[in-house]
Amino acid sequence: MTFKKILTSAVVVSSLLAAQLPMASTAMAAETKKEEKKKRPTQLVGQSVGKKVAKAFELYSADDIDGALVVLLDIEAKKDYDKAYVARFIAVMYATKGDEKKAIDYLKQAVAPDILNEGDHGEALKLLADLQMQGKDYKEALKNYQAWMDFTGKSDGNTWVKIGQAYSELKQLDKVIAPADKAIAAFGDKQNQNPYVLKIQSYYERKKYKEAIDVLETVLQVFPENKTWWTQLGMFHLLVEDYKSGLEVLSLAYKQGFLDKESQIKTLASLYSSNEVPHKAAMLLEKHIDSGLVTRDDSNVASLANAWHAALEIDKAAKYYGELAKMTNDAKYYRKQGMLLKQDEQFKKAIVALNKALEIDKKDAGRVHMSLAESYFYLENYKLAYSNIKKAQKDPKTKRAASGWVGFIKDTAERKGKSL
Repeated sequence: MTFKKILTSAVVVSSLLAAQLPMASTAMAAETKKEEKKKRPTQLVGQSVGKKVAKAFELYSADDIDGALVVLLDIEAKKDYDKAYVARFIAVMYATKGDEKKAIDYLKQAVAPDILNEGDHGEALKLLADLQMQGKDYKEALKNYQAWMDFTGKSDGNTWVKIGQAYSELKQLDKVIAPADKAIAAFGDKQNQNPYVLKIQSYYERKKYKEAIDVLETVLQVFPENKTWWTQLGMFHLLVEDYKSGLEVLSLAYKQGFLDKESQIKTLASLYSSNEVPHKAAMLLEKHIDSGLVTRDDSNVASLANAWHAALEIDKAAKYYGELAKMTNDAKYYRKQGMLLKQDEQFKKAIVALNKALEIDKKDAGRVHMSLAESYFYLENYKLAYSNIKKAQKDPKTKRAASGWVGFIKDTAERKGKSL
């Protein structure tokens, strides 16, 4: 239990030991401290209060927190120091129980007279600020973190992070950067990612994307193994429309195995396509559609078919347009499949796809009949070639082109002795 550890290591044990030391030892210790640094004189609780505190500590050690509280709450301290000391002990008991409100109330009583021994007072201020953070009283938490730093003279990385978080919660986003930088400095060689997160969030919410990119480029050098930073850097490049840099970062992330979400794979594929590398887009989509990471739906299969088409892999594009056509029963995909198969000289398969397109709807019928006429012509079925080219002549969009084919089909049929 976190607060139990705080209590055992810092709050109770040290205080109880100090309370039981002879006055001579205390004086010697105080004299030694004075030589090192000028500090407030060490004080001890009175004998009567000390006995009750010791009893409370015994109960606490036996996990009887409620019993310890009964003893502590029954203490009628007279001296200001004793009151502050007992209030701090009670506060820690309530914090251990998870009663933040009462813990805060007693901590305020403990620190208000500013009379506790140096270590106890500093720890009480820190605990008060932490509890206020937990209770979302960010303004008061900020005051007490500052009071703790002013009193102890310490610069603690985790505390600076909490200060940055408090400013972030208060939507004072411009004030987040300074404590985050101080946290980074305080952590030194033992770097922590939290202050970088605070800086990125602050810049992002203020739409300062270029500044966020600078932070991400720095944090990637410190934590290159964290895949989150790679994907975030790539996405921030996209926010500022630097698609080339976005592609470079995300492709590096992919090579390291850091892209493991469907949206990430699709984004990278889209970047390959928009940067005129459709073959890589198609390979990427095909691999991850087959693996199941990318859903095999009409949208993703359409992207895959289009990528193979752009890469001039006609056979593969036709294959996926055919799959898409069966998924959607949409004539346009049968048309695309048929025309690509015709282009690839797979005339029999082209005829099946093109006729299926006409069965579904007659949209763009002139082009479909033109493609059917060509397919039948190269299969030497001149009768059906002629029939389809005549139909293509009736469509204003294909009339001129079809008219050029009419005579050619007739002449070829006559030369080969075929009737129309």
